Amino acid sequence: MQFISQFLPLILGLLFAGLCGGLIAGLLGVGGGIIMVPAMALAFQLLGYDAAVYQHVAVGTSLAIIIMTGSSSALAHYRRGAVMMDIIKLWAPFIILSSFLGGLSARLYSGDSLRIIFAIIALFVALNILLPIQEKLIGKLDQSNLTHRIIAFIVGYVSALMGIGGGSLSVPSLVAFGHNIHKAVGTGALIGVLIAIPATLGFIISGIGVAGRPFYSIGYVNLPSLFLIGLVASFFAPIGAKLAHNLEQNLLKRIFVIFLLIVALRMLYQALI
Repeated sequence: MQFISQFLPLILGLLFAGLCGGLIAGLLGVGGGIIMVPAMALAFQLLGYDAAVYQHVAVGTSLAIIIMTGSSSALAHYRRGAVMMDIIKLWAPFIILSSFLGGLSARLYSGDSLRIIFAIIALFVALNILLPIQEKLIGKLDQSNLTHRIIAFIVGYVSALMGIGGGSLSVPSLVAFGHNIHKAVGTGALIGVLIAIPATLGFIISGIGVAGRPFYSIGYVNLPSLFLIGLVASFFAPIGAKLAHNLEQNLLKRIFVIFLLIVALRMLYQALI
């Protein structure tokens, strides 16, 4: 009974994070990591794990989960003709390289550094939803292959450190380049998979032998969290993808902005106070 009373709320919390992460992954093409990372970090914190380690595990596990959610979401979008394969071919080499480097270098960053990076990018994403910052930054740039490759490299590296699928950055970038929002979302889902696979490998390698990790972890990937969240998120990602083509998204985006602001401010508080 003591075990159930202690761990059941955390298990239910992770399952709920999987549900929300899966829906968000399919709906907005953002991989769901922006929800799953803070949820796992909070769970590990409540279990008493070292703050210097659990943020890395939350990020690494989130990336492993995105392999499943992103694949499910990307396939659903692909069947609807919403994945731009020409963009994938252009971005893929730079996404794969930069995300692997991001995962491999994770050990060089402290837990607080990762929290600050997550918080800053989350704030940027929130503001970018309200104000088209990214469109103003790159919308008037020449849509050359070089511009695409530079953005792909940045998206891959930053997304790996955050534990997200990159859709929060890639989708508005593609929209700023003039692409249809639904195709940008579908393409962003597949970009998330291309980020997650090498980044997860990097987090596994960089986390080998690190003391204080949660039980049943391979490198910085925690297997129980991977199973609980990944199973639920993979089921709900196609549902989110279906909703993306039928739902008015303005209200959802506002709610998402409020959530991002709360998460970002909480992580900044943890890192700086």
